[in-house]
Amino acid sequence: MPGFELVSNHLCPYTQRAVIQLAEKGLTCERGYIDLAEKPEWFLQVSPLGKVPLLRVDGKFIFETVVICEYIEEVEPAVPLHPAEPRERARHRSWGEFASAIIPDIYTFYTAPDAAAFERQCRTLQARFRWLERQLGDGPYFAGARFHLVDAAFAPIFRLFETFDRIGEFGVFTGLQRVPAYRAALAERPSVRQAVVSDYAQIFWRYLSARNSHLSRLMQQGPGD
Repeated sequence: MPGFELVSNHLCPYTQRAVIQLAEKGLTCERGYIDLAEKPEWFLQVSPLGKVPLLRVDGKFIFETVVICEYIEEVEPAVPLHPAEPRERARHRSWGEFASAIIPDIYTFYTAPDAAAFERQCRTLQARFRWLERQLGDGPYFAGARFHLVDAAFAPIFRLFETFDRIGEFGVFTGLQRVPAYRAALAERPSVRQAVVSDYAQIFWRYLSARNSHLSRLMQQGPGD
Protein backbone atom coordinates (compact mmCIF):
# COMPACT_ATOMS: atom_id res chain seq x y z
CA MET A 1 0.00 0.00 0.00
CA PRO A 2 1.43 3.40 -0.91
CA GLY A 3 2.12 5.94 1.81
CA PHE A 4 -0.28 8.86 1.54
CA GLU A 5 0.18 12.43 2.71
CA LEU A 6 -2.43 15.12 2.03
CA VAL A 7 -1.21 18.70 1.89
CA SER A 8 -3.84 21.35 2.49
CA ASN A 9 -4.82 24.29 4.64
CA HIS A 10 -7.07 23.87 7.66
CA LEU A 11 -10.32 24.83 5.94
CA CYS A 12 -10.21 23.40 2.39
CA PRO A 13 -13.51 21.60 1.66
CA TYR A 14 -12.00 19.81 -1.33
CA THR A 15 -9.38 18.17 0.87
CA GLN A 16 -12.07 16.94 3.23
CA ARG A 17 -13.50 14.87 0.37
CA ALA A 18 -10.29 12.85 0.09
CA VAL A 19 -9.92 12.57 3.87
CA ILE A 20 -13.44 11.15 4.12
CA GLN A 21 -12.75 8.76 1.25
CA LEU A 22 -9.59 7.44 2.89
CA ALA A 23 -11.38 6.97 6.21
CA GLU A 24 -14.21 5.06 4.54
CA LYS A 25 -11.62 2.73 3.05
CA GLY A 26 -9.99 2.25 6.45
CA LEU A 27 -6.80 3.97 5.34
CA THR A 28 -4.71 6.44 7.28
CA CYS A 29 -2.77 9.35 5.85
CA GLU A 30 -0.45 12.00 7.14
CA ARG A 31 -1.75 15.57 7.02
CA GLY A 32 0.39 18.56 6.17
CA TYR A 33 -0.86 22.16 6.37
CA ILE A 34 0.28 25.33 4.64
CA ASP A 35 -0.81 28.96 4.75
CA LEU A 36 -2.28 29.79 1.34
CA ALA A 37 -1.68 33.48 2.00
CA GLU A 38 2.05 32.78 2.25
CA LYS A 39 2.66 29.69 0.16
CA PRO A 40 6.03 28.09 0.84
CA GLU A 41 8.47 27.86 -2.03
CA TRP A 42 8.51 24.07 -2.04
CA PHE A 43 4.72 24.07 -2.52
CA LEU A 44 4.93 26.42 -5.51
CA GLN A 45 7.51 24.11 -7.05
CA VAL A 46 5.19 21.07 -6.97
CA SER A 47 1.70 22.61 -7.36
CA PRO A 48 1.42 24.05 -10.88
CA LEU A 49 -1.98 25.60 -10.10
CA GLY A 50 -0.96 26.81 -6.64
CA LYS A 51 -3.97 25.11 -5.06
CA VAL A 52 -4.66 22.48 -2.44
CA PRO A 53 -5.06 19.62 -1.94
CA LEU A 54 -1.94 17.84 -3.01
CA LEU A 55 -1.51 14.12 -2.49
CA ARG A 56 2.05 12.98 -1.89
CA VAL A 57 2.49 9.32 -2.82
CA ASP A 58 5.91 7.85 -2.13
CA GLY A 59 7.56 11.23 -2.62
CA LYS A 60 5.66 12.27 -5.76
CA PHE A 61 2.72 14.68 -5.93
CA ILE A 62 -0.73 14.44 -7.51
CA PHE A 63 -2.90 17.57 -7.76
CA GLU A 64 -6.60 18.33 -8.35
CA THR A 65 -9.23 16.87 -6.04
CA VAL A 66 -11.12 14.72 -8.53
CA VAL A 67 -7.89 13.21 -9.85
CA ILE A 68 -6.70 12.50 -6.31
CA CYS A 69 -9.96 10.76 -5.40
CA GLU A 70 -10.04 8.70 -8.59
CA TYR A 71 -6.44 7.65 -7.99
CA ILE A 72 -7.33 6.49 -4.48
CA GLU A 73 -10.25 4.51 -5.90
CA GLU A 74 -7.98 2.80 -8.41
CA VAL A 75 -5.16 1.84 -6.07
CA GLU A 76 -7.41 0.84 -3.14
CA PRO A 77 -10.38 -0.96 -4.78
CA ALA A 78 -11.22 -3.30 -1.89
CA VAL A 79 -13.85 -0.87 -0.53
CA PRO A 80 -15.30 0.72 -3.69
CA LEU A 81 -17.01 4.08 -3.25
CA HIS A 82 -18.34 4.29 -6.80
CA PRO A 83 -21.29 2.23 -8.08
CA ALA A 84 -20.35 -0.80 -10.18
CA GLU A 85 -22.80 -0.05 -13.02
CA PRO A 86 -21.18 2.35 -15.55
CA ARG A 87 -24.14 4.66 -16.12
CA GLU A 88 -24.85 5.01 -12.41
CA ARG A 89 -21.15 5.56 -11.79
CA ALA A 90 -21.18 8.35 -14.35
CA ARG A 91 -24.24 9.88 -12.67
CA HIS A 92 -22.44 9.92 -9.35
CA ARG A 93 -19.39 11.53 -10.92
CA SER A 94 -21.62 14.17 -12.53
CA TRP A 95 -23.16 15.09 -9.19
CA GLY A 96 -19.75 15.10 -7.57
CA GLU A 97 -18.80 17.79 -10.11
CA PHE A 98 -22.02 19.60 -9.21
CA ALA A 99 -20.90 19.59 -5.57
CA SER A 100 -17.56 21.04 -6.63
CA ALA A 101 -19.38 23.85 -8.44
CA ILE A 102 -21.32 24.79 -5.31
CA ILE A 103 -18.14 25.60 -3.37
CA PRO A 104 -17.29 28.73 -5.41
CA ASP A 105 -20.94 29.80 -5.03
CA ILE A 106 -20.56 29.54 -1.27
CA TYR A 107 -17.37 31.59 -1.43
CA THR A 108 -19.29 34.30 -3.30
CA PHE A 109 -22.02 34.04 -0.65
CA TYR A 110 -19.74 34.74 2.30
CA THR A 111 -17.64 37.35 0.51
CA ALA A 112 -20.58 39.32 -0.94
CA PRO A 113 -19.79 43.00 -0.25
CA ASP A 114 -23.34 44.23 0.34
CA ALA A 115 -26.88 43.08 1.08
CA ALA A 116 -28.00 43.05 -2.55
CA ALA A 117 -25.14 40.83 -3.69
CA PHE A 118 -25.65 38.63 -0.65
CA GLU A 119 -29.35 38.12 -1.42
CA ARG A 120 -28.55 37.27 -5.03
CA GLN A 121 -26.15 34.62 -3.88
CA CYS A 122 -28.68 33.22 -1.43
CA ARG A 123 -31.01 32.71 -4.39
CA THR A 124 -28.24 31.03 -6.36
CA LEU A 125 -27.65 28.58 -3.53
CA GLN A 126 -31.37 27.95 -3.17
CA ALA A 127 -31.50 26.98 -6.83
CA ARG A 128 -28.49 24.70 -6.45
CA PHE A 129 -30.04 22.81 -3.55
CA ARG A 130 -33.39 22.51 -5.31
CA TRP A 131 -31.56 20.61 -8.04
CA LEU A 132 -30.06 18.33 -5.40
CA GLU A 133 -33.46 17.82 -3.76
CA ARG A 134 -34.79 16.33 -6.99
CA GLN A 135 -31.96 13.80 -7.15
CA LEU A 136 -32.29 12.42 -3.65
CA GLY A 137 -34.42 9.43 -2.80
CA ASP A 138 -35.39 8.02 0.57
CA GLY A 139 -31.84 8.26 1.86
CA PRO A 140 -30.14 8.45 4.11
CA TYR A 141 -27.44 9.06 1.48
CA PHE A 142 -27.39 10.18 -2.14
CA ALA A 143 -28.18 6.74 -3.52
CA GLY A 144 -29.85 5.07 -0.54
CA ALA A 145 -28.34 3.17 2.35
CA ARG A 146 -24.78 2.90 1.03
CA PHE A 147 -22.24 5.71 1.37
CA HIS A 148 -20.46 6.67 -1.87
CA LEU A 149 -17.79 9.10 -3.01
CA VAL A 150 -20.47 11.56 -4.11
CA ASP A 151 -21.55 11.75 -0.46
CA ALA A 152 -17.98 12.64 0.49
CA ALA A 153 -18.26 15.52 -2.00
CA PHE A 154 -21.40 17.00 -0.44
CA ALA A 155 -20.49 16.52 3.24
CA PRO A 156 -17.93 19.38 3.42
CA ILE A 157 -20.45 21.75 1.83
CA PHE A 158 -23.00 21.11 4.55
CA ARG A 159 -20.31 21.49 7.21
CA LEU A 160 -19.91 25.13 6.13
CA PHE A 161 -23.56 25.74 6.93
CA GLU A 162 -23.01 24.66 10.53
CA THR A 163 -21.20 27.97 10.94
CA PHE A 164 -23.55 29.98 8.73
CA ASP A 165 -26.49 28.76 10.84
CA ARG A 166 -24.92 30.38 13.89
CA ILE A 167 -25.03 33.74 12.14
CA GLY A 168 -28.56 33.73 10.80
CA GLU A 169 -31.32 32.02 8.88
CA PHE A 170 -30.81 32.73 5.19
CA GLY A 171 -33.50 30.53 3.68
CA VAL A 172 -31.14 28.46 1.56
CA PHE A 173 -32.94 25.21 2.46
CA THR A 174 -36.45 26.65 2.75
CA GLY A 175 -39.09 24.34 1.29
CA LEU A 176 -36.72 21.38 1.01
CA GLN A 177 -37.20 18.10 2.85
CA ARG A 178 -34.70 15.60 1.50
CA VAL A 179 -31.68 17.91 1.47
CA PRO A 180 -31.90 18.76 5.21
CA ALA A 181 -32.33 15.05 6.02
CA TYR A 182 -29.33 14.24 3.83
CA ARG A 183 -27.33 16.95 5.54
CA ALA A 184 -28.17 15.54 8.97
CA ALA A 185 -27.24 11.99 7.96
CA LEU A 186 -23.87 13.08 6.60
CA ALA A 187 -23.12 15.08 9.76
CA GLU A 188 -23.46 11.88 11.81
CA ARG A 189 -21.05 9.85 9.70
CA PRO A 190 -17.82 9.19 11.66
CA SER A 191 -15.62 9.74 8.60
CA VAL A 192 -17.26 13.15 8.09
CA ARG A 193 -17.02 14.22 11.71
CA GLN A 194 -13.33 13.36 11.86
CA ALA A 195 -12.34 14.96 8.54
CA VAL A 196 -11.31 18.32 10.02
CA VAL A 197 -9.07 19.57 12.79
CA SER A 198 -10.63 19.81 16.24
CA ASP A 199 -10.79 23.62 16.20
CA TYR A 200 -12.12 23.86 12.64
CA ALA A 201 -15.26 25.79 13.67
CA GLN A 202 -13.23 28.44 15.52
CA ILE A 203 -10.77 28.80 12.62
CA PHE A 204 -13.59 29.21 10.10
CA TRP A 205 -15.37 31.73 12.32
CA ARG A 206 -12.25 33.88 12.55
CA TYR A 207 -11.70 33.56 8.80
CA LEU A 208 -15.25 34.73 8.05
CA SER A 209 -15.13 37.60 10.52
CA ALA A 210 -12.06 39.02 8.77
CA ARG A 211 -13.63 39.10 5.29
CA ASN A 212 -15.06 42.65 5.43
CA SER A 213 -18.20 41.31 3.77
CA HIS A 214 -21.91 41.62 4.35
CA LEU A 215 -21.84 38.33 6.25
CA SER A 216 -18.97 39.46 8.47
CA ARG A 217 -20.98 42.56 9.39
CA LEU A 218 -23.91 40.32 10.31
CA MET A 219 -21.56 38.31 12.50
CA GLN A 220 -20.79 41.42 14.53
CA GLN A 221 -24.44 41.58 15.50
CA GLY A 222 -24.46 38.05 16.95
CA PRO A 223 -22.79 36.37 19.93
CA GLY A 224 -20.41 34.07 18.02
CA ASP A 225 -17.74 32.37 20.13
